[in-house]
Amino acid sequence: MASPGYGKKSAPDQAPRKADTFAHLPQREAYIASHIDRLPEGAAMDVKTLAKELPLYGQQAIGTALNALSTAGHLRRERETVGDGRTQWVFRTHFSRTPRSDAWWARHLQGDVPKEAEPEAPAEAQAKAPAQPRARAPRSEAYEALAALGRTDARMTLSASECEELEPLAAEWLARGVPREHIVRALTTDLPENVHVPGAFARRRLKDKMPPEPLPEPAPAPVRRRMMECTGCGTPGRPEALSGGLCRACHGEHAAQQQAAEPPPVDVRSRAAAVRAASRTGRDAFLATKKR
Repeated sequence: MASPGYGKKSAPDQAPRKADTFAHLPQREAYIASHIDRLPEGAAMDVKTLAKELPLYGQQAIGTALNALSTAGHLRRERETVGDGRTQWVFRTHFSRTPRSDAWWARHLQGDVPKEAEPEAPAEAQAKAPAQPRARAPRSEAYEALAALGRTDARMTLSASECEELEPLAAEWLARGVPREHIVRALTTDLPENVHVPGAFARRRLKDKMPPEPLPEPAPAPVRRRMMECTGCGTPGRPEALSGGLCRACHGEHAAQQQAAEPPPVDVRSRAAAVRAASRTGRDAFLATKKR
């Protein structure tokens, strides 16, 4: 496992694991991707650690395979600042068994992966739907709290005009963090035996028992900076500059490594003819030496 905050981080909304999940990849890349897919969250995914866990391949082969997985859309690496008042970078490796596009990775690393919108109903169906009666505008929470006084205690029943008149005072209570239930309790507790003018009585209590203004909120947490880095060399850059998760230089090296991995074509007939000619030449030289 890597240190806390480092290591593997699985992407969301992945397809279920199947036997042919990585069948579209070459054998080496599919083998390494299958191993990474089964690693737990936060597992170390650096080249040295993977080379120790996978003895079939060395560090150079592992690094080339990770670049290929990044190009195929399965892997991205990023760095993010953490800590309060100091610059400390945390490196994470995001992995998805489902291949993703560059645009999807860019939105994901910015914390913005939108859900697919539900399809809208056809215009004809909307036209045929019966017209719904216009709903009355909802009352504010302060108005509802004042209207609930009469249901809690009949002595504090207010008229609609009194609720509208006292609504600003109740709204101030809510703005200072007092829940609606507490307002109802403050206006209906310890009432006198007879309340002749409930509206005036509620106004007096709303003013006299007004809670203090809330304390200022603490300073917001420092904004963390996040940036993607090249899977091959670790150079940071913007997502649009790292096509396939690789910088331009690593894209060139990756293409050169793929070309070097493929052996050049061999003309078998020409090689066989050259071997036969060399054999005849050696035999003729040996016979000539014996005759002498």
